[in-house]
Amino acid sequence: KKGSDLGDYDPLTQADSDDESEEDDLVLNYPRNGLGRDSCLGSGSSKLRGGRLGRHVGATDEVQDEEDEEEEDEWTDQFSSKSRKGRENLKGSQYWSHRDSRIGQDRGGTGSSGSAGLGAHSSEAVEKRKRVKNAIRSAFFLVPLACTTLIVLLCAFLVPCQKAELEKKLQWERALGDAAGVSPPALALWDIDGDAVEDVLLGVTEWTNGTHATQRNKIYSVVAVSAVSGRVLWRKVMNESVVYIQCGLQRSTHPSPVCLIIGKSIMMAVNSTTGKKLWLVVLKDIESQAVLLPDIQDDSVPDLLVATLPTDETFDLSLTLISGLTGRTVGHPVSFNLTGQGKLIGPLLHETQLGAYYILFGLGSVQAISLQDIYLQATGKVPKPHPVRRKDMIWENLKKTNSSFIHIYRGSERVEFLTPLVAGFGHNRNSLDSVSNLNSTRSDWVLVYGASTLSVLRQRDLHKEWTFNSAQIHCQPALGHFNNDGVLDLFVQHSANGIMTALIINGANGTLLWKAEFVCPRLLLESSTILTSTGQSAFLFWASKPIKKHSNVARATMAPGVTAAEPLIRKLFLMHPAYPTVLLQLSSTTDTAVTFAVSYLEHLKDATYITVSSRPTTDSEPSTWIVESTSLKAAIKRGQIVRLGENEKTEAAGKLDALEVTTFFRRLSFKRQ
Repeated sequence: KKGSDLGDYDPLTQADSDDESEEDDLVLNYPRNGLGRDSCLGSGSSKLRGGRLGRHVGATDEVQDEEDEEEEDEWTDQFSSKSRKGRENLKGSQYWSHRDSRIGQDRGGTGSSGSAGLGAHSSEAVEKRKRVKNAIRSAFFLVPLACTTLIVLLCAFLVPCQKAELEKKLQWERALGDAAGVSPPALALWDIDGDAVEDVLLGVTEWTNGTHATQRNKIYSVVAVSAVSGRVLWRKVMNESVVYIQCGLQRSTHPSPVCLIIGKSIMMAVNSTTGKKLWLVVLKDIESQAVLLPDIQDDSVPDLLVATLPTDETFDLSLTLISGLTGRTVGHPVSFNLTGQGKLIGPLLHETQLGAYYILFGLGSVQAISLQDIYLQATGKVPKPHPVRRKDMIWENLKKTNSSFIHIYRGSERVEFLTPLVAGFGHNRNSLDSVSNLNSTRSDWVLVYGASTLSVLRQRDLHKEWTFNSAQIHCQPALGHFNNDGVLDLFVQHSANGIMTALIINGANGTLLWKAEFVCPRLLLESSTILTSTGQSAFLFWASKPIKKHSNVARATMAPGVTAAEPLIRKLFLMHPAYPTVLLQLSSTTDTAVTFAVSYLEHLKDATYITVSSRPTTDSEPSTWIVESTSLKAAIKRGQIVRLGENEKTEAAGKLDALEVTTFFRRLSFKRQ
């Protein structure tokens, strides 16, 4: 490749020689070079030159060593020129690099550089799969976390706001009718608009101006009021004053429950949702609420019974059967001569342990007669349904000779109250719902007689469980759980010499559990009980200022019938057995409350206390009936703690746990009994 004259240099010849040797190197050295070089630029070309130079030196004779040394300088110059040419021919180097790669693959070669290239491609796929897996794992973690956070925020902010807003809506007051010269309005509760809140039904009397300036006319009506806002849902005009309102009668042909509106001579069934009349029956001198009976006509609808005055004045009382489906009377009224005299007791339905049905009623006493006998005397036929034909021989054997009555109680002292030993009975909750009436028809009874004697009467053998004597009892006892023995206890109140005394009596044995004295509020209003989240009941009652034992209060504050110079402040108290020496004052007013009802709010674990009061106005205008609804939870939050301590030491100790007492009351929730 080189002539004898070292000074001659032909660039074209040298370039051709270099290309041929480079191609030889690429072909012969592919196992070593693999798919590529360290660089596509000058560094790769320098390696090619170095490889060719080594082979050339090995082929030269040893004698020419000195000449080789001289040649190195020349080849160094050629090396620099070749490097520049390699950079200018970048695409050619890449082509040969890819060619070497294909050759290596065709011949099964697995050089170190080829393995590195394939490994790089495989590692990229693995990395991609890892990134996808990590993204999926992050999504599975972050999405539930975000949902949980959102739910917590909703529960923490939105739900309490909605509850607070609903509590505000439950606080309302509405004037309905004039209170002058009319009896207290009838009151009942039922869910009318389907919002799971019991609404209010009232029988009211309103005065309107007649044709003459001095003439005023009475208008009687039933008004259904929403318990949430106080707005009027519907109004039904009546021909006479309303004495009782009862709801819950189910008819198979009508999806909405039925409400009964009872006056002195009529009984009307209306749709509870719209107030539309379904049927009307005219009776004479109705004396009681309707009693829900089993289906005695075999038409799949429960029937009714009501007490009336007989047309024949030689009899004392009549029992009339009414069809729950059509409103027609079943047969004719069954009249009785009653030996006792006094207050009308009942009628009440009772189912014995053997499944026989009896009606309890009386005047100052309590008798019982089987439902079969009443139906037989009214129609002259035996009732079709088998349960109605059943009799309990234990009860039948208690009959005296030539008597159709079973004497439940007959003594020298007149009976004042007979109440099933069931929580929530009364308080304007005498509904016609079969489920609600189930427990009250199978229980023992609370009997108040002689105005001051209290007993529990066992239904299995008609014997007294225990007897408790106190001062005169004016109101029907309220039933609730004071202790944890599972037996209902009795809250009673009596008044004498300007002092009202409240008592709680153990329902298991008749012993005294709690007692407190108050200034008499001059109200004949029953107390009530509400079951709380602790398993015990909260007792609600009206009174005036509590009287402590160490205080000197005149026992005779005022003669009966004398009006106080200052308006008397009446207070609604709540007492819970967990703190028997503490009362929570929920409200105070100068209005005269005449009736009340407690409505339960299942979804809020709350209850509303609904009162009907007479509010005095100016001298020229008659007083007005005021219907007021109060959320008990809201009333507790703003309530005032009143202590029943006996001395200053007790009061001082009580102040230390005021925060504990307040926290306890505010955490209370209520539920249906």
